[in-house]
Amino acid sequence: MDQERKSFDALVPREMALKAESAGVAKVNLGPFRMFALAVLAGAFIAMGAIFATTATTGASASLPFGVIKTLGGLVFSLGLILVVGAGAELFTGNNLIVMAWAGHKVSTRQILYNWVIVYLGNFVGSTLTAFMMFLSRQYTSGNGAVGLNALNIANGKVHLDFFQAVVLGVFCNALVVLAVWLCMGARSATDKILAIIFPITAFVSAGFEHSVANMYFIPIGLFIKSSADASFWGNVGKTAVDYNDLTWGNCFVSNLLPVTIGNIVGGAFMVGLVYWFIYLRPSWTGRGE
Repeated sequence: MDQERKSFDALVPREMALKAESAGVAKVNLGPFRMFALAVLAGAFIAMGAIFATTATTGASASLPFGVIKTLGGLVFSLGLILVVGAGAELFTGNNLIVMAWAGHKVSTRQILYNWVIVYLGNFVGSTLTAFMMFLSRQYTSGNGAVGLNALNIANGKVHLDFFQAVVLGVFCNALVVLAVWLCMGARSATDKILAIIFPITAFVSAGFEHSVANMYFIPIGLFIKSSADASFWGNVGKTAVDYNDLTWGNCFVSNLLPVTIGNIVGGAFMVGLVYWFIYLRPSWTGRGE
């Protein structure tokens, strides 16, 4: 520990793997109330990144190329994971890395599934509650309703994804999110962690990949606007609620959150967590490790 404090070098991958395994054990042993409360915070933190991204990209299509807009949205959305990692919170997608401790028999199947379920529900509460509070704030009316229109279009696009398309977009998204968390395992300072987070998160947002917890904000805020915005908002944006008929709670869960969550687990737990466990932590055939 003293040697780690004195060094400014990042941990090497095998040390990162051991740290990730230890972190997984600690995460499943959080008490249920602490686990849920930290998950609510993570949902709110990711929602803050989503709010930032929605606002920053509003109206940009008139003056900036598509790729630049998407990159800008990804850059500011990075705030969410920076807050989760830096301030401390429990994020379902990042917790897919617990699979490294599970593969090494340090945690049981029941423990990892219990963590994922509690954290997922807490993330949903935090993200959706933040969306509801943002609706009450009427922030969506900013720019003569342009922010709200952007939120509606983002939400509407997400519920129109094909099921398999949403799964694959979820796979690539969480591969990048968990890689960002993995890189943070090697970080020595807050600055290291922020720099490790920015590029993978910017990449997944820019590419249009799908993040289940982010969508727990993006889709509900659109639903709240659709169902409860007043006539003046609709007049300003030149739309009506009828234009968003497919934007429903049913489509939120079935057309988006279900396939995206499946994809997130595949991308985070299997494509990253188990791969790095196999490379760095798998016991050798002699039982002594490699």
